[in-house]
Amino acid sequence: MYCDCHIHMALDGSDWKAALARHKTAPDEAFIRATLKNYQALGFDFLRDGGDRWGAGALAAKLAPEYGIRYRTPCFPIYKTGHYGSFIGRGFSTPAEYRALVRAAKAAGAHFIKIMISGLMDFEHYGVLTDEPLAPGEIADMIAGAHDEGFSVMAHANGDSAVRAALAAGVDSIEHGAKPNDEILRLFRERGAFLCTTISPALPYALFDRSVSNASEVEQFNGNVVFEGIIACAKAALAHGIPVVLGNDVGCPWITQYDFWRELFYFHKYTGVSNAFALYTATSRSAELAGIGSETGTVAPGKCADLIVTAANPLEDLRALRHVGMVMARGQLTGHPRFKRRPEVEAQLDRFLTDESGAAAR
Repeated sequence: MYCDCHIHMALDGSDWKAALARHKTAPDEAFIRATLKNYQALGFDFLRDGGDRWGAGALAAKLAPEYGIRYRTPCFPIYKTGHYGSFIGRGFSTPAEYRALVRAAKAAGAHFIKIMISGLMDFEHYGVLTDEPLAPGEIADMIAGAHDEGFSVMAHANGDSAVRAALAAGVDSIEHGAKPNDEILRLFRERGAFLCTTISPALPYALFDRSVSNASEVEQFNGNVVFEGIIACAKAALAHGIPVVLGNDVGCPWITQYDFWRELFYFHKYTGVSNAFALYTATSRSAELAGIGSETGTVAPGKCADLIVTAANPLEDLRALRHVGMVMARGQLTGHPRFKRRPEVEAQLDRFLTDESGAAAR
């Protein structure tokens, strides 16, 4: 069974504005149930959500047990007013307002706190972020405020200054990653933080033909900066014994729930890990870092019977995970899972299912 450690329940992998609009009056329960049903059919037993201010992730957390899924959410991400995050999070202007939002997340049932402390790559200027990262002291106060309420902290952080400040302040996880220096790697180890690698959402911007992605030249250039930074961070983390988990940032353009297996494939292809290690990362390692390793993640006496069955052996070829024949969730068997596919997305992404030499990757 899979653990996807970075999803967005409120989004759908197509038009993000239209996707968010469906929840603005109230969370779209029919959409959320359909999405959870897809995850159930695909053999997921753990989902880690990035949250949204309309409550789609919070509702999903309440409904997920009906589908045999363990679900964790911050309820909503928190950003500083005037900085990146207004499209999906809740903002604050003062330290008191921030702490009030942390308490509101706690009252809403949040499992951890997500903070937005930097922008993305600017799609109008080469090699710069859309927004200056918050000051190190402010980042430290945010992390301390969440820890004081008993929460772990997930940080959306791009650029070395934001990542360094978050790690120095004791953040629990860095999402996505960027090319690290020696200080960042040291802080990862000293603070015991883990990295959530998300190659899938960066690949289309970086590698698709611009006639397909509709990206400008500068968008593709910056997309490649992000893509290469995520891979470099994952490689360095693995080389230095820093824990890594996988998320495909589902909800971003060209990303679907049923394609999480591609994240394992990309992890193998671009970081050089074995098929076995990619599978371990998406199952046992992720369950361990999610705090559910005693329940699931491996096949062992006393643990839940959470399994997927494929016709071919994914240890030999990770593409075997594309075709799931049966799913067993907590001992309940489901045969021949069905879900809606997006063939136009698959056709484009399938071009990258080879190794660096062009041969079919194994």
